[in-house]
Amino acid sequence: MSTAAIIPAAGFGVRLGGEAPKAFREVGGESLLVHAVRGLRAATAADLTCFVIAVPPGSEDVVLKLLEPYVGTATLQVVAGGTERTDSVRAALDLVPTEGIDCILVHDAARSFVPVAVIERVVAAVRSGAPAVVPVVPVTDTIKRVDPVGKVVDTPDRSALVAVQTPQGFEPSLLRRAHAAEGLGATDDAMLCERLGVTVQTVEGSEDAFKVTRPRDLILAESILAERRSS
Repeated sequence: MSTAAIIPAAGFGVRLGGEAPKAFREVGGESLLVHAVRGLRAATAADLTCFVIAVPPGSEDVVLKLLEPYVGTATLQVVAGGTERTDSVRAALDLVPTEGIDCILVHDAARSFVPVAVIERVVAAVRSGAPAVVPVVPVTDTIKRVDPVGKVVDTPDRSALVAVQTPQGFEPSLLRRAHAAEGLGATDDAMLCERLGVTVQTVEGSEDAFKVTRPRDLILAESILAERRSS
């Protein structure tokens, strides 16, 4: 059996700024999307045989040519994404083979430097029987819940809170069932599974799997890349 990877990369990334969509912004001379694909391919224990990338409509051919050198022997398909993240994942999911795949990863292109160990932990957990798996890191800030006018309502116990990363891993039939249901307001695919009453398993994530969201994140990404290249 093998793994398929879906990368929703159709978002513009308003908070990051710039004229190019976020996934096409460069770090070390290559796009975040290229770094994401290369990182997934490096996780050899994941047995990745299929990539499906959802991109801004009209850029499919360009992205296909861009990524072909990095997928190795895996198949690569590029599809037009939708307005919302769930729309993009659903469009990509329709192209994932229904046979021979025992794990589907959904990975943000903006988390381009996730370590190989995290990817392989997610896949291993799915193959060990967990239907939905997310990598997480502890929340270190004090978190406040506020009302609509900004007044503090309460302070949750941060020892019970974690920040969720990607790639998230799923048993294929569960992910398809989750996306066949109503996806309104879902910020990740694990949330769709939670709505079905499915228990989501966590595994250890990494600080390196941060999401490039704002301009200063690009500086951190450059630093991580330089460190990895030097070692």
